[in-house]
Amino acid sequence: MRQKAQPLTFVLVHGSWADAGFWDGVAAELRKQGHTVYAPEYPGHGADYKNTTATHAMMSKAVADYIQNHDLRDVVLVGHSFGGSVVQKAAEYVPDRLKRIVFIDGFVVKDGNSLADELPPQTAAFFGELAKQSGNGTVMLPFPFFRDAFLNLAPLDVAQKIYAGVKPEPGGPFTEKLDLKKFYALQTPKSYVYLYQDNVLPQGENYSWHPHMSSRLGQFRLIVGDADHMTYFKTEPKKIAELLYMAGRD
Repeated sequence: MRQKAQPLTFVLVHGSWADAGFWDGVAAELRKQGHTVYAPEYPGHGADYKNTTATHAMMSKAVADYIQNHDLRDVVLVGHSFGGSVVQKAAEYVPDRLKRIVFIDGFVVKDGNSLADELPPQTAAFFGELAKQSGNGTVMLPFPFFRDAFLNLAPLDVAQKIYAGVKPEPGGPFTEKLDLKKFYALQTPKSYVYLYQDNVLPQGENYSWHPHMSSRLGQFRLIVGDADHMTYFKTEPKKIAELLYMAGRD
């Protein structure tokens, strides 16, 4: 960055088929710039991945509790992918502790909807079938889907390495209807980081990250970057860190 960074406090919330370690490279780059960075884990992920009945409510409350327990203030709260919906609910608990809410190709769920409602019907049906087949309600994406949708910019060996660390995702939170009236009443500033080679949701109007999801935020700051859904978080973390800084700064 050409000028000295304004020091910020980031709380980074990961998405599905990931854990807090997803942020390691990005967090390291942000810390090099003088920022304070936290990456909380939430139920059903990380060491708790065998907790297949973790609910969306448990996940969002865990993030809010983390912010309160660490007495964090002026937080730039970042949600990636499914983490966008977690951030929406967590923000309702701790609005006075937030400086800005940032979505990086994150779900901005419509009040009363579930995550499944925000997916193209064929994708929602695919996830539902995977949950049935698993025997315990979890969803594990097959490699060909994961590689083409989440890691489309990655060389094959990098995609295979990332996929090797993926754990099944609790399926319940995908179908939980979310009451988001408090979120949509928040006056907290918001930003949307759109990664324009992201292939998880179809490009265009009906289900896209931007402008479909982002436009629900009302007034928001838009930052765009050349990345897919997951690859550059691992291989080009400095680029992702720079996008998050632009999204979070004054």
